[in-house]
Amino acid sequence: MSQVTDSELDNLLNDAGLALDEPSMPSPEASPAARQDLSFFGKIPVNLTLEVASTEISLKELMEVDTSSVIVLDKLAGEPLDLKVNGALFAKAEVVVMNGNYGLRVLELCGAGLDDLTR
Repeated sequence: MSQVTDSELDNLLNDAGLALDEPSMPSPEASPAARQDLSFFGKIPVNLTLEVASTEISLKELMEVDTSSVIVLDKLAGEPLDLKVNGALFAKAEVVVMNGNYGLRVLELCGAGLDDLTR
């Protein structure tokens, strides 16, 4: 999948007569034509990341890490994991296995709107 640069995205939006600073998304009662116009955005690639946990350590501690090291993280085992879109928290999820592949089961949406995802 190829990456779209910011300038290419701006050109696509301008060519389509769309702008990111327009009023917010139409309400669910909006006409089908209005919803169809938004289908354009479905083609824009986003980076989906599952964050297990994190921690902050000193550079000295990092330099002492070897193949037998254990680094304690800030999340308890069994807690939902953070699902991020372009670095912004989008949902809480758990890892599942489907047909031998890893997958994600979304447990809770975190209310991130499009404004949060574009920052």
